[in-house]
Amino acid sequence: MILAGIVYLLWGYTIFKALIMMNAAVVGAVIGSILGQRGDQAVLGAAIGAVALGALAWPLMKHAVAFMGGIYGFILGGSLWQSANLDPRFFWAGALVGLIAFGLISFIVFRGSVMMYTSLQGACMLVVGALGLIFKYESMTPTVLHHMTIQPMLLPALILVPALIGVIFQQHNAPAGGK
Repeated sequence: MILAGIVYLLWGYTIFKALIMMNAAVVGAVIGSILGQRGDQAVLGAAIGAVALGALAWPLMKHAVAFMGGIYGFILGGSLWQSANLDPRFFWAGALVGLIAFGLISFIVFRGSVMMYTSLQGACMLVVGALGLIFKYESMTPTVLHHMTIQPMLLPALILVPALIGVIFQQHNAPAGGK
């Protein structure tokens, strides 16, 4: 998870077509697995879903990036709604605004969106992988959990800082002509 996160963080724009296809394949596998469970064919459904959405992502690359952006916007909009202490019954409103905004921004600022989304995904993968390794050591788990409990902005900061570094690195090193 850590190594994949580093790849997404540093070379996300350079190899974004392959990364977006992998994301689409994972989403397809999850959807196919859910649909395949109805007939006790979850593995077959996952394989078919992964191949189908992965193959669709190539010719529909801009739409796949917009879909990925919509997912990130959904998560961010819902998170901001919750952090602003707004009525939790209307969580969906903040999430929907984020989904639409980030999905549409993906069409307008494609290159920047790809860099932002791959960096954000890479940072999340890096932090989750690092936390997974830390939690394997039982002596460190209570300390880490205590610090995350008393400092609720620690986890978002641990994700935001590498994501910003990834965007800056990609902006500096990605070819200017685009793909």
